[in-house]
Amino acid sequence: MGTLVAKGLAAGHGDRVLFSGLDLVVAPGDVLGLVGVNGAGKSTLLRTLAGLLPAEEGSVSLSPSTATVGYLPQEPDRRPAETVRAFLGRRTGVTAAQAALDTATEALSAERPGADEAYAEALERWLALGGADLDERMAEVAADLGLTVGLDAPMPSLSGGQAARAGMASLLLSRYDVFLLDEPTNDLDLDGLARLETFVAGLRAATVLVSHDREFLARTVTGVVELDLHQQRVNTYGGGYDSYLAEREVARRHARERYAEYAETRASLELRARTQRAWMDKGVRNARRKAPDNDKIARKGRIEATEKQAAKARQTDRLIERLEVVEEPRKEWELRMEIAAAPRAGAVVAALRGAVVRRGSFTLGPVDLQIDWADKVAITGANGAGKSTLLAVLLGRVEPAEGHASLGPGVRVGEVDQARALFTGGRTLLAAFEAELPDQAPSELRTLLAKFGLTAAHVLRAADSLSPGERTRAALALLQARGVNLLVLDEPTNHLDLPAIEQLESALASYPGTLLLVTHDRRMLEAVHTTRHLRVVDGTVLDG
Repeated sequence: MGTLVAKGLAAGHGDRVLFSGLDLVVAPGDVLGLVGVNGAGKSTLLRTLAGLLPAEEGSVSLSPSTATVGYLPQEPDRRPAETVRAFLGRRTGVTAAQAALDTATEALSAERPGADEAYAEALERWLALGGADLDERMAEVAADLGLTVGLDAPMPSLSGGQAARAGMASLLLSRYDVFLLDEPTNDLDLDGLARLETFVAGLRAATVLVSHDREFLARTVTGVVELDLHQQRVNTYGGGYDSYLAEREVARRHARERYAEYAETRASLELRARTQRAWMDKGVRNARRKAPDNDKIARKGRIEATEKQAAKARQTDRLIERLEVVEEPRKEWELRMEIAAAPRAGAVVAALRGAVVRRGSFTLGPVDLQIDWADKVAITGANGAGKSTLLAVLLGRVEPAEGHASLGPGVRVGEVDQARALFTGGRTLLAAFEAELPDQAPSELRTLLAKFGLTAAHVLRAADSLSPGERTRAALALLQARGVNLLVLDEPTNHLDLPAIEQLESALASYPGTLLLVTHDRRMLEAVHTTRHLRVVDGTVLDG
């Protein structure tokens, strides 16, 4: 087991500071959750802790120095020639440890100086990472997870569900002293999430993780580090995720109260100073009036009164100067999403009658299903069960091999994934919007994007430089501008930060059209009001 220690870490992009002065101690058994808006530096911090990025300031150390660190990011781009076996060997660190052991063995055979010690260290590392029995464990874990493809199958040939299982297998097979997990919950179904929770909760290793799955965070983390990009602060909270939410709300309320008290006191003092100066000015004017010789005493009194008012005004100014300044708390950005509902479609939005879809060895159906106007439908199921195929046939992208599928007249579909695909390449975000919405002025487009947290700093950046979460916000903005009456959200929380997820949930409450929501996010399923629940199980669609 090992302890990870970070002292005074700082990171940024160009002149933009992400975080600074970050101190961190993660001991065996600690599970630390990193939270913050997209772009706050969570992945940068993980890569710095892993030693993949040099620290701009500060240091990262391990105790003992021989402790093994596993950085396991999401890998959407699978390596072309890599097999499942090679993928698992690489992710567990065994492949690199084996290469080091082979080099040390050669040096030992050649009787090079220091070879004995190098070989002992390499062997110890290989054994600690589980190299001795990795092949046997691979087969067991693959079978347990339902990874039905062979271990020598190329990774690019795997379906999304199988790739997610392979990623889970790489985690379950790992024996690091320190785990750094970047979005381990992405693309996992409910069974995968349960396995991941059990694994993380049972780890004796020091663990730092980033996740947008609030229920997963609530069930696993023992502490939270919040990277507050806008305030340029790092806030550390003891206790679990729900405790963090409660403490954060209390801290925000206290900050608002402190500022309100400061603002009220300052305003009162400034009013007093203005009143005192007004009396002083009036006294000066009165004193300057020409008075009869016998009125010298009154005139002297007016002058003294004026001087007293001036002294009081100076005293009030000093009180204002000595007042401890309290910065106004930053107002939380709110996703003001009001997806403009297109004119209402007919009573029936989409229908399937005995529809069967075949994709290779997989069959969906036969399905009899009708989606009515203003239905709010949650769609759940294991990876590979057929959720994406169901969406494809409902939306008319795939023709059924048997039966009939129809989309109602006047239906205008809005899909976040399809809209996100428009924001790629070297053209700016603003140029991409101008191409999609040529009738709107650039100023109107900037205002629209600002409602989704995409400010001047974003609109002139190349679209492909945006984070997945920023592209998702842009997609939501585009759907708002176009107007839709059938909104399709397929795992929308995978690329949104926690504040945006909460705001999307709130925004969906006022959306009047039809909604198809595919998600494994348990808190989103509770938060979004749905009228129907479709469960997809091995190609069969169950309603209710």
